[in-house]
Amino acid sequence: MQRSISLLLTVLALGQVHAVGPGSYPSQPAVLRITVVFNNVPQRPGLITGWGFSCLIEGLDKTILFDAGGDGAVLLTNMRRLGLRVEEVGAIVLSHIHTDHTGGLDEFLAEHAELEVWLPAEFPVGFKQAVARRGAHVRPVSAGGRLFDRVWSTGPLHDGIVEQALILDTPKGLVVVTGCAHPGIDRIAETAGRLTGKRIYLLMGGFHLGGADRNKVDGIISRLQALGVEKVAPSHCTGDAAIARLRQAWGEDFVEGGLGAVIEVPVR
Repeated sequence: MQRSISLLLTVLALGQVHAVGPGSYPSQPAVLRITVVFNNVPQRPGLITGWGFSCLIEGLDKTILFDAGGDGAVLLTNMRRLGLRVEEVGAIVLSHIHTDHTGGLDEFLAEHAELEVWLPAEFPVGFKQAVARRGAHVRPVSAGGRLFDRVWSTGPLHDGIVEQALILDTPKGLVVVTGCAHPGIDRIAETAGRLTGKRIYLLMGGFHLGGADRNKVDGIISRLQALGVEKVAPSHCTGDAAIARLRQAWGEDFVEGGLGAVIEVPVR
């Protein structure tokens, strides 16, 4: 019942989406479902918060875990409490090397390693070797482009910290998922649009605006609006003040993206 209520609330916030209750997943999903499974921003009761980010993406050819949070036990516990099955994950995409996005990976792979791990090519050799020893297939990303059907990467963006963001192609427009947006959330959004030639329907994840002054946040908001970003779901390292400003700027198109959020977008 709690999952159904949470789903319905998220659906109402997002707009033209479909609610699907537990146990009613269609064999050919009509929606892209994104469930936030690790986050320091609380939203749904009964889950364990922790500094970091991870979300599970269902409804494409492969179920994707984007980032792995900072703690494997917390990640796996939250997934189980949300009714999500570890063995259904077919690919993991890592945004950047920081442990609040990779710390849960080893424990996850200890339970399920028959999958691909897509990561920036600049990741340390030792990290890649450790992933391979677990039995996973390492897929280094060196440039922006398509990873597999309807799934793209911005490619590693360099700005002190190397980071990639995930781009999901839907009939509503692009869904762009970020880890921490160290290279700049506006730069990531611009890169996604340039690579695909499409507008952004939803931009979600960490926007790296914690501690940023109001002028900087307002400048980012202006640039994202100029790029035509329709909806935003900021969390993790965005910061409370910046989240409040983004909520005000997007109004009804602001989507809650804290721990346990379930966001659905039509894919056919």
